[in-house]
Amino acid sequence: MSSNDVGVANLKPCTLVFLRRGDEILLAMKKRGFGVGKWNGAGGKVEPGESIEQAMIRECEEEIGVTPLQFHKVAVQDFRGVIKGEPWANLGHTFICDTWRGEPKETEEMAPKWFKVSEIPYDQMWQDDKLWLPLVLEGKLLETIFTFDEQDNMLTQDIRVVERLQA
Repeated sequence: MSSNDVGVANLKPCTLVFLRRGDEILLAMKKRGFGVGKWNGAGGKVEPGESIEQAMIRECEEEIGVTPLQFHKVAVQDFRGVIKGEPWANLGHTFICDTWRGEPKETEEMAPKWFKVSEIPYDQMWQDDKLWLPLVLEGKLLETIFTFDEQDNMLTQDIRVVERLQA
């Protein structure tokens, strides 16, 4: 079964948020579950009845202990792959957060750490991150599609810089 076997209607909405202060970005090491052992932003699935923004705030509170206050969407990303022979597909809504309440702290799920933008550890992140994250940190808006194999190797990429986000 390939990652392309999942239709667009089956994309699960999820969120991703990166805190930014000056020339630094907050990444968090995933300690369990999907993406374990990789640096990433906070985020996760949108629960029934939640808006994208409500889910992003809740996930950030749960995973790194801060409440986003001022943020803006920077990308809508179609991620597809295979886990244990079963396809998965997420429609990621990615945000940059400039103002928040609280201090980032380690939780059971993630261990946050500040990095200079020039020293982001892309070799310890998802393979696609090095392609799109620098663009959003430059202020660009993106719509992307990435596919992965069962070992999380990136198979395909489609990155479009847009004037306005569609979703």
